[in-house]
Formats: sequence, C-alpha cells, structure tokens
Amino acid sequence: MRIRKILFILLLCLASASAFADGDYKAGKIKAYTCTGCHGIAHYNNTYPSYHVPRIGGQNKEYLVIALQAFKSGQRDHKTMNLQAEALSGQDIEDIAVYLAGQTNNADAE
Repeated sequence: MRIRKILFILLLCLASASAFADGDYKAGKIKAYTCTGCHGIAHYNNTYPSYHVPRIGGQNKEYLVIALQAFKSGQRDHKTMNLQAEALSGQDIEDIAVYLAGQTNNADAE
C-alpha cells in the first residue's frame, strides 16, 4: 500500500510538472507583445544585417521553444534575438510559444 501511495505522489508530481511546462496562452499573449515589433509586420526586413524577418504566428510550438532556447544560450547568433531571449525564463519561453503557436495564421500575431 505504501508503494502505491509513493507512485501516486510521483505521478502527481510528473503531471503537475508537465502542466507547468505546457505554457499559459494568456500569459504568453502579454509576454509576446514585444515580439510583434518585428515579427508582426508583414514583409518586414531587418536593416542590418539585411534579411527578411519571419512571421512566427502559427509556428510549431516545439520549434519556437527550441529556437528561443538556442537564442537564449547563444547557440543561434543574432544580437537582437539573443538579447530578447536572454531575459526570458523557461516558463516565459513556454508561454510565448503556446501563444504564438495558437495563432490561426501569421497575421494573428498581435
């Protein structure tokens, strides 16, 4: 009986940890506000270095998490994105990714 209780508690801990890692859509909407300054503009090009800034609304959540973590760690090199991601916690990244992935199309990233 004691082993069952321990297993039950472990399962609850795992379930709550995965719920935490799933991200919060409403919190992500607030946190993603600064992203729209570049990523929310149709046909926007970065001035230096010059390249097309991708629209991220509707993008795959897992991709967004991996990309933001890579910018945060410096594995992906882009000074603006590195600075933006540097300030994000793991929960912030999850929240932003859930919100952006939840957009029905690229024009919805408010």
